[in-house]
Amino acid sequence: MTARSRSLLILTLLCASARAADIPVTIYADAGYPPYSYEKNGKPAGLYYEIVRAAASHMHGYQVDIRTVPWKRGMALLRTGTGFALYPPYMNTKDEPWTWPYSLPLYEEKVVAVCRKTLLATPRKRWPEDFYGLTIGNNAGFIVGGAAFDKAVRAGLLRMEEARDSETNIIKLGIGRIDCYINDRVSIQWTLNQLKAEGKYDEGGTHAQLAEATQIGVEQAFLGYTDRDNGRYAYKTDFVKQFNDALYQMKRSGETDSIARNFFKTH
Repeated sequence: MTARSRSLLILTLLCASARAADIPVTIYADAGYPPYSYEKNGKPAGLYYEIVRAAASHMHGYQVDIRTVPWKRGMALLRTGTGFALYPPYMNTKDEPWTWPYSLPLYEEKVVAVCRKTLLATPRKRWPEDFYGLTIGNNAGFIVGGAAFDKAVRAGLLRMEEARDSETNIIKLGIGRIDCYINDRVSIQWTLNQLKAEGKYDEGGTHAQLAEATQIGVEQAFLGYTDRDNGRYAYKTDFVKQFNDALYQMKRSGETDSIARNFFKTH
């Protein structure tokens, strides 16, 4: 064996050893929240997948695997400490005290109420007062309507009906099963366009013409970690720091903005 061959062999073994030493880490992702986080052909996809994957590539010592799950199941994994991290929760330590810490923000979302046009002959701008008496669709496990909305639901002033994902809610909206749907503006429009392109949504129906009624709020999405692991993930402190450092540098360099621009240009 030549000196060069020996050097290449040693380098290969060192690289294999370094990879073997990486700590395997599973991050869970919402399977039904396009275009930010969803499953496509059995694999994770979406803007947040691109951002989280890029951040992980800047880290050292970890082999990150991203798996999609229904949102409520992902939250249950954090709540029981059997899941390490999940994206993309909003920061809500009151209703989800098991989620802590949160990463730096991944992106900013605008939460809106979209309704059937027939219901908007009279403007509905005040949230939630102008929506009393209506049935509001929501993704299962999402907490996006705000405290006044939650109070109105408990008081029976309006009704909230949950479905597993954005696609199901929009279809329910189009056939008159619900009156309005609350979620991020981009997610609603993107999903509606996809449904139309696939022939799953026909705007010719009585209830099918939709319009945005009002903006409810602005929320930031995060990678959230479990606070119920009782030391199960000994690497958590280092992982959180490295992930935040990677996100910070990506935002500072413009990489995050570039990822978002390219994603929305090609989707």
